[in-house]
Amino acid sequence: MTPGDDASPVLLHVPHAGTEIPPWTRPHLLLDDDALTAEVAALTDHRTDETAAAAADHARVRPWLLVNPVSRFVVDVERFPDEREEMSAVGMGAVYTHGTRRQRLRGDDAAHHAALLDAFYVPWAAAVERTVEERIAATGRAVLLDVHSYPREPLPYERPGDARRPAVCLGTDATHTPAWLVESARRAFGAGVALDTPFAGAYVPLSRHGSDERVLSLMVEIRRDVHLADLAGTGRALARLVDAAS
Repeated sequence: MTPGDDASPVLLHVPHAGTEIPPWTRPHLLLDDDALTAEVAALTDHRTDETAAAAADHARVRPWLLVNPVSRFVVDVERFPDEREEMSAVGMGAVYTHGTRRQRLRGDDAAHHAALLDAFYVPWAAAVERTVEERIAATGRAVLLDVHSYPREPLPYERPGDARRPAVCLGTDATHTPAWLVESARRAFGAGVALDTPFAGAYVPLSRHGSDERVLSLMVEIRRDVHLADLAGTGRALARLVDAAS
């Protein structure tokens, strides 16, 4: 967590930039080192932490910043931890059992899965919840901007759907994403923005999901070739969105 200005309602949430795999979790991953390195390279939202940090530096009012250093192959902190998670159907719920090529990644070890959730999922969720609560107390609302990237070509695990892969995908939630926030993002990023394709939804703490309209959320998925070719530009665009949301 990097604190922002107390007057800012904005939390930049960066869950998938991390590559760390704590030593005690490694023996439970079935892939050899080369295969695991390839998986991490394929699915990590590389340098989105840098983009979010640059946006925080350029924003008129500094937002709060929460960056996860741990790889999503340990725990995916954005997935539902239970039967609500649709990606569990392909073995990629909160604790992945399968990888990007639908290969077996981890055994069905309920005790280890529970230990992973306790060690990583629960503290992350608590940190987000605490920050959201503090932003509401300080400003009357919390605006969670969920920062991601995604590859130009679909990975094998992705479900069939809309083939479009725009420069920027905005993921929305029916309760927590107002129209003005979407339009602010369109203005901030310019051409090449599409809504809920190829990915949809926006992250909200589970305790407030669908119920607390003071929590606003928007997922920002920047296509990786666009993002990595112009880190400074995407940082400035994200800063413009932060300013509009503040």
